[in-house]
Amino acid sequence: MRIDQVQIDHPDAQRLIAEVQQVYVAIYGSPDETPLEDGYFEPPHGGFFVGYLDSTPVACGAYRFRPEIADELGYQRPAEVKRMFVVPGRQRQGLARRMLIHLEASALAEGATAMILETGAPQRSAIALYRSAGYEPIAPFGHYRDSPLVRCFARPL
Repeated sequence: MRIDQVQIDHPDAQRLIAEVQQVYVAIYGSPDETPLEDGYFEPPHGGFFVGYLDSTPVACGAYRFRPEIADELGYQRPAEVKRMFVVPGRQRQGLARRMLIHLEASALAEGATAMILETGAPQRSAIALYRSAGYEPIAPFGHYRDSPLVRCFARPL
């Protein structure tokens, strides 16, 4: 898989984001409503990436730095994983793991000291991926911190 950094408004990024939002609707009854501002996924604040097999976009992932919660979480410069997604039909081929490794390396190169993320209890395969990659449960944070379904994880880099 080739991984390219793109702007969040790139057509391939927008298509994959729309697909993952539909997955959230199917699982939770609504799309992810985490407030995201322009520039969150642009250097030096973060990055957005699309994975391609040949010329077909099949995966996406992003990170954004979260300095406003660094003290709360106990990490000097945490970067939050967002919009991890692999299209149906390409799942269970190691593409999500490759994207996660790429996000970690990219964030580390920009000074991240840890990766953090929030997901939901129904997303068992995502939780299994993160746990197998060395992520440990942490206290809830973020937009869904008060949801009984939220599951938050971190991994020092």
